[in-house]
Parts: sequence; C-alpha cells; structure tokens
Amino acid sequence: MTEKHLDWREWVPEFVLLAVLWGSSFLFMREGAYAFGAFPTAWVRVTLAAIMLTPILIWRGEVPMLSQHWRPTLSLGILNAGIPFACYAYALMHISTGLSSILNATTPLFGALIAWFWLGDKLNATRALGLALGFTGVVLLASDVPGGISFKAGGAGLAVVACLIATFCYGVAGSFTKRYLHNVPSLVTTTGSLWGASIGLCIPALLTWPNDMPPLQAWGALAIAGLLCTSLAYVLYFRLMTRTGPARTMTVTYLIPVFANLVGVMFLDEVVTHWMMGCALVIVLGTALASGLVRHKTR
Repeated sequence: MTEKHLDWREWVPEFVLLAVLWGSSFLFMREGAYAFGAFPTAWVRVTLAAIMLTPILIWRGEVPMLSQHWRPTLSLGILNAGIPFACYAYALMHISTGLSSILNATTPLFGALIAWFWLGDKLNATRALGLALGFTGVVLLASDVPGGISFKAGGAGLAVVACLIATFCYGVAGSFTKRYLHNVPSLVTTTGSLWGASIGLCIPALLTWPNDMPPLQAWGALAIAGLLCTSLAYVLYFRLMTRTGPARTMTVTYLIPVFANLVGVMFLDEVVTHWMMGCALVIVLGTALASGLVRHKTR
C-alpha cells in the first residue's frame, strides 16, 4: 500500500491546524492532571470527545459502519488514545509541557520504522534525511532543558519513559490504522476509537478518582482538551492518516513542540531562547522533508 501524492494545498492546512491543536493540548492536560490525576484526566478527555462526536456519527448514518468494524476500532482506541493520554497526563505532573511535547516528537521515528517493518512502506533517502534532521532538532532542543533529565530518585526518568511509551503506541496505532481501517471513514474511526479508549480507561479512572471535587478551571481545561484538542484533532488526524499515510501524518509531532512552547510563553510565562528558535527551524525543515513537502527531484 503506497501513500497518495496529494498537492500540498490539499493537506498542509489541516496538518498545521492539527499541530496547533495538539501543541496547545499539553497546557490543558497539565491543568487537568494536577486536579484529577493521570487516569481520570485521560478518561474525562476521551469521554467528552466521544460524546461530542456520537450525535454527528448518528446524523451521518455511519453507525452501521462502526458496527461492522467495531473490534479493530475499539482496539485502536487503546493504542491511540487510552495508553498515550494516561502516560502524558502522568508525565505532565512531573516534567514541563515543553519537554513533554519535545519527547512527543519521537513519534515519527517509531511510526516510520513500524510502517517499514509491518507495511513495507518505502523510506527513501530524502524522507530518511528528514526524519534524522527532525530528530536532531529535538535532541538539540532537549539538551537545553534546565537541569537536564535525571533517572535518579525524584528525577524525571519515569515521566520520560511514560512519554516514550506513548509515542511507541502512536507509532503502532498508525500502521494499525492503515492496515485494518484504511477504508473506514475518519469520523467512524475517531468516534469508535475514543469510545474504545473510554471503556479501557473507565475502571482505572474510577479507582483513582480524586476525593475532592476538582475546581471548575480544571473541568474547563479538560473540556477544551476533549472537545477541540481531541474530537476535532482526531478527525483531522485520521483524515490525514487515510489520505497521506501514517509516516507522513505522524511527522506532525515535529511541529507540536513549536506550538506547545509558544503556548507556554503566552500562558505559563516560559522563555523562548534563540537556541530554541534555531532548533524549531531545524524541526520544521525536517518535517518538510520527512512528509514529502520538499522533494529531491532527479533527472
């Protein structure tokens, strides 16, 4: 199965919008995680998103399609939302939103390798260079994190591992989608997978639900995370996945740290240095090469 060669105007606007939505989601997840905890935060986020999309699914008459593909769709939800969202909610209680988003940018590495082994997707020299360049930008950006990363007691090691588990699950989910759900409408895939994640997270969330009622600010943050950064974002994500392939779509994670850090500056008073700006340019260039936006033409 090969990726479709679309004109950049057919997918780049949605690609950038997806990066903006997911970049800002770290801020809202962080706000919710401190009040709710990891599992409840992830569960509230996916459940709100699923509730929002279900009436649209019914209105469009696509419930029979979901019934036909319910097994792979619900399974996808665990891989693409349940585990990753819980992992990031945990990580955001221990490391910054910027660092979490930087680690999220390793997703294309897992995605490209898994698609290569599982689906036989081609990884030509230009795309390989883009992946390497993007990852280099991420590493350079991470090297400037104050205090570094420690795996000693009280350090951020477990949070870092949680982020990498999440990105590995994203990589597997990308190939899973292309392998089993490539002909399924994006709304069906999105809604079904979110309900799958909600079902999978329900018991852990109820067992760890906070004793005190979380404040309205935390509820509002998770409402935005669920309705915009999840429901709308996942419609865009699966639409791009089925149209352009998993390897290209998951390079969106190279852009997420850029927008996540911009949000951090605006709302958390974080500082963007010249080093960070330079690394951001490297990441964007790597994204362009890895996604096929910039191609090497040969005679």
